[in-house]
Amino acid sequence: MIEYFRPIHTHRRGGSVIIDQLSRAAQYRCLSPHISKAIDFITRADVETLACGEYELDGRSVYGIVQEYDTILSGENQLSRGTWEAHRKYIDLQLVVSGREGIGWADISTLAAGDYNSQQDFMPLVGDGHVLTLVAGSFMLLYPWDGHMPRLAVGEPEHVRKVVVKITYEDSSRG
Repeated sequence: MIEYFRPIHTHRRGGSVIIDQLSRAAQYRCLSPHISKAIDFITRADVETLACGEYELDGRSVYGIVQEYDTILSGENQLSRGTWEAHRKYIDLQLVVSGREGIGWADISTLAAGDYNSQQDFMPLVGDGHVLTLVAGSFMLLYPWDGHMPRLAVGEPEHVRKVVVKITYEDSSRG
């Protein structure tokens, strides 16, 4: 597993999976007005004390989910035991507020797709990828082509406080 303390970008289809520190989040406002609203939320709200639950930031176009849980699935072959997922309608901005979390990542073109549930904007995936580690104060932007598997333990399972902001994905090439 790799812990990131400087930004990484993996480009595909004009977008990227981005991992960076909250202290540098403002530089990503230019990606879209919706991403800018998400960044406003994670940088201006007191994410350490907000109650767990959902927060509408711009109706259903941008909304945040504050959650706490214990990471799971540590050790060998953890990616083969968890559930890969992707979304078509939303970009995920995932911020770890406290704790450490491994997040599996793979381009969806390398994974086998299950049946997409449009109500939940959830597509299960099967395959293999990489585990990226988010530490407290780091975030990740996941686009529709980024398969991901959250909740992975980094070493021993631990308690994580996290904010996930769902950001409407606007792809001008979809017409």
